[in-house]
Amino acid sequence: MTTPGSTAESAGSARLLEGMRGGLIVSCQAYPGEPMRDPRTTTQVALSVVRGGAVAVRIESPDDVRSVAAQVEVPIVGLWKVGAEGVYITPTLDHALAIVDAGASIVAIDGTRRVRPDGLTLAQTIAELHERTTAMVMADCGTLADAETAAEAGADVVSTTLSGYTSECRAGTGPDLDLVRQMVAAVDVPVVAEGRIRTPSEAAQALHAGAHAVCVGTAITHPASITRWFHEALHTGGAASVARGPADSSAR
Repeated sequence: MTTPGSTAESAGSARLLEGMRGGLIVSCQAYPGEPMRDPRTTTQVALSVVRGGAVAVRIESPDDVRSVAAQVEVPIVGLWKVGAEGVYITPTLDHALAIVDAGASIVAIDGTRRVRPDGLTLAQTIAELHERTTAMVMADCGTLADAETAAEAGADVVSTTLSGYTSECRAGTGPDLDLVRQMVAAVDVPVVAEGRIRTPSEAAQALHAGAHAVCVGTAITHPASITRWFHEALHTGGAASVARGPADSSAR
């Protein structure tokens, strides 16, 4: 039996990360109140993107993680959104433990330097997860300072997920490739590029910037946003149709 901190666990984590190298992680999520907000639908979407070549899937909520884990063989990056402002991506240790218990191989947590709702520091949260589970921790960051702090705190992976979604940084209209490059140069853990990646070309650019893997959500798995882009293009005839919109504001 593999125990937290064992050599076997470390080897397994290394194999998992290596399997994700240069690949596409797809975020399969629907927002509250949407027709696709159902674990069965999430699972069907996850099965579809795996068929298309996804090396991992990013899944929100224990129910969805549990459903996907029962049918999908690729690693699950699990998270739990609580609210929509401040520290809301897997905000507490208890939320993170629930996501791991549901079947996530990697648990994504808010990796910023903001105060966490349960009073634990980021380092304490990561240490507890490593002590009590075999899951790896992905720190969703907004800035280079976040990534450096998260890596020092023990995060196994850092991502650019929150670039443009905290008070320290403004969102652009495309992926934050500069932040990807800065993080790759500054930390010794894998960097996942995520956020506002809309095209295969932009995904390739993120890899060329040094990302270990690329995570895409809205542009693949959110029909309402994709339809809105086309609808607005037909009615405005301009590039404004691909500007960041309300459906893209939850760091998918």
